[in-house]
Amino acid sequence: MTIRFAESARSTVGVEWELMLADPLSGDLVGRAPELLAALEDDSAAERHTVTGELLTNTIEVTSGVGATVAHAIDDVRRAIQAVRAATDPAGIALLSAGSHPFAQWYDQRVSDKTRYHTLIDRTQWWGRNMMIWGIHVHVGIEDRDKVLPIIGALTAYLPHLQALAASSPFWAGERTGYASNRALVFQQLPTAGLPWPLTTWAEFEAYLEDMRRTGVMADATEVRWDIRPAPRWGTIEVRACDGLSTLPELAAVAALVQTLVERFSRELDEGRTLPTLPPWFHRENKWRAARYGLDAEVIVDSSGSQRPVREHLAETLELLAPVALDLQCPAELTRVAGILDTGASYARQLAVADAQGDLRAVVAHLMEEFRAGLD
Repeated sequence: MTIRFAESARSTVGVEWELMLADPLSGDLVGRAPELLAALEDDSAAERHTVTGELLTNTIEVTSGVGATVAHAIDDVRRAIQAVRAATDPAGIALLSAGSHPFAQWYDQRVSDKTRYHTLIDRTQWWGRNMMIWGIHVHVGIEDRDKVLPIIGALTAYLPHLQALAASSPFWAGERTGYASNRALVFQQLPTAGLPWPLTTWAEFEAYLEDMRRTGVMADATEVRWDIRPAPRWGTIEVRACDGLSTLPELAAVAALVQTLVERFSRELDEGRTLPTLPPWFHRENKWRAARYGLDAEVIVDSSGSQRPVREHLAETLELLAPVALDLQCPAELTRVAGILDTGASYARQLAVADAQGDLRAVVAHLMEEFRAGLD
């Protein structure tokens, strides 16, 4: 199977953000996306941003255009949200973002009426119906497809760092899970989801897809649901491991971290260096640790098994990436990563609200307020 990788300008960036629709008083999810989307999709047709539906009718996704910088892409997202709020505010619908809703139940939600979604649910059954998860995706342009798999291999070592920063799903169906990101472990139950296979060349990726197509596992590359995957249609590497960020500044911070890491690895390849990788079993353990402990995790950072607190390793990584961020015009956004390390990720803030008020509806109210405040 030959897979064309689209032309894409190097280190351009795009972001996708899945948003929940909720009743502003009760905090319950509301499946009202279908009544809003026709007008929103038509209105965004002439814009750089897009507004679309998702698996569940309680979700709307906003997507940036191709940004020359992180700020460029985030500005698209801001305008998209303004358009969405122009529809949701009069309709009495609130917006919020996290990896999971604190107390909603899967059996109260409706699946969007699209063949691809019904096919997914029919195949995956209970796990598919439990996909009450929300995330963000970050795309970074790659100018040479031969770089794609080596960069994915190196970037996988930083998935726990990204996952810990974005972790925002400590509750599931009304229960405190004990995990910073319960979403990470739920999502990997889908076929073709989870950590990327350790492929090193584009030919190996094409062979993988041919095996999947021939055996009926998937129809095409869009059904690869890895935590990091090639996105051939757009000419990008797409990071999909993160929970839904609760605020727009946090979204910008994570996008900047992804963009600068990719560019740094791309420069290493330009210099003829081989990018470092970890054994797959270390990646699996790191993913679980980040899901369980968030920013308090200790992660494996090299092939010899050295372990470091993820906060410390992230702080060191930010120093290494600072010159790259200057070149990519995102130093302010990258600096916000340090702010998350200082103030705590969304999962910690949610747990603090729950402990203080003893009510998960208060957690939803907190998420709604954070979302609104982050747009100012």
